[in-house]
Amino acid sequence: MWKTTTVIFVLAIGIALLLRTNPVNVPDLPETFWGPERNKEASKEVRSFTIAVSKSVIDDLNERLKNRRELVEPLEDAAWTYGMNTTYLKDVLEYWSTNYNWTERQALLNKYPQYMTNIQGLDIHFYRVKPNVSQTKLKILPLLILHGWPGSVVEFQKIIPLLTTPRPDKDFVFEVIAPSLPGYGFSQAAVRQGLGPPQMAVIFKNLMLRLGHDKFYTQGGDWGAAIITHLSTFFPNNVLGTHSNMCMGKVKSNTLWRFIGAFIPSLVVESEYANRMYPLGYHTGRLLEETGYMHIQASKPDTIGTAVAASPVALAAYILEKFSTWTNPEYRFRADGGLLEKFTLDELLDNIMLYWVTNSFTTSVRLYAEQFTKASMTNGIDELPVDVPVACAAFPHELAYEPKSLLGNKFTNLIQFNHLPRGGHFPAFEEPTLLADDIFNFVFTVENIRKKNNAKNTPNAEKKIKEPMKI
Repeated sequence: MWKTTTVIFVLAIGIALLLRTNPVNVPDLPETFWGPERNKEASKEVRSFTIAVSKSVIDDLNERLKNRRELVEPLEDAAWTYGMNTTYLKDVLEYWSTNYNWTERQALLNKYPQYMTNIQGLDIHFYRVKPNVSQTKLKILPLLILHGWPGSVVEFQKIIPLLTTPRPDKDFVFEVIAPSLPGYGFSQAAVRQGLGPPQMAVIFKNLMLRLGHDKFYTQGGDWGAAIITHLSTFFPNNVLGTHSNMCMGKVKSNTLWRFIGAFIPSLVVESEYANRMYPLGYHTGRLLEETGYMHIQASKPDTIGTAVAASPVALAAYILEKFSTWTNPEYRFRADGGLLEKFTLDELLDNIMLYWVTNSFTTSVRLYAEQFTKASMTNGIDELPVDVPVACAAFPHELAYEPKSLLGNKFTNLIQFNHLPRGGHFPAFEEPTLLADDIFNFVFTVENIRKKNNAKNTPNAEKKIKEPMKI
């Protein structure tokens, strides 16, 4: 009886809150100039770019690794439950210092064509990889793919060839545009406050237009997922479809339904996947355990940024811990953190190196502070629906799970929702084949819908053309 009463009480409060919600109009975001004053004269040309880190930077890094301070031993049997296990970290640092070859890794990162162009005052770095195709009938579709934190464009090294290689059962292939977010890697950081995910959406829309793509597909996870959601909301005439591996239906009504589901899960989620959401207390506790970093990065990004960026040891510990737990929560109970289950040390260190050689850690975590300002949290943008075709790929070890029933409240044209068999927070890095297949299948569906819609309109158009003029 008390459960029923509680559900009714929560439902009543939720309905009252929803009734008080004012409709939100799609904002007309200004094309703010984010760069330093000197960039006002910057060229709009697209320039070729090659990663070329000076020997002095690498020598300095090796010196710091060689003269690192002795690490505090972990507690007995703690594995990674207290964070980065320093016993294992010693092995990583030893490998980084003696076996990791930056010259070779830099050459690999330069394998795909890279460019730089100035958008709204910021030099934006990006890969632009076109498919090598000979079939004239094969469509080449532009795909903007965005990373998040603590990742980088390194995440896309394995998926790029999968997306740009034609498939025998598809009549299209992708041209991949993979930028570094502003303040990440080789993309310039803003010099003033206010550059959050919505504002980055404007930058990347302008990047695609600069490259000659007024219509394109998008894909992203983590911050990339947030940015492509805003892109789809603000610029539906430019986005053909958006594929996310971290779909979040951030609307107020969903909060209510999550609570109701704690009492009657079947109202919210299929029984097969109910354990990804409930018990609510367990999953809330896990999120609290995994999001401590977010609170300090959202409130004091320059403090944590300065501390972490001062040492390669600190940078490795802070970032690698996320690549363990966010790949699979069970890995925190292993002495090795499960790091080598999905990655090689070279791949993980490539990602860390992009933060180190560009000294971009502090500027990367400022994105959290911009997202969680009072102005950002109260502007109502998250309540806006996404009407373009959307696909959601639900990987089993993602930090949070959102069921299809709730995502429909945000994504009004959700045409694909798949539960993938393996993978966590970094699927392009962990399971590139699974993610690439899911993207191809989504775009195949969208393109077929477009063909059918065009076919419906074509006969009428032809009839009008063929009809003789009446005099």
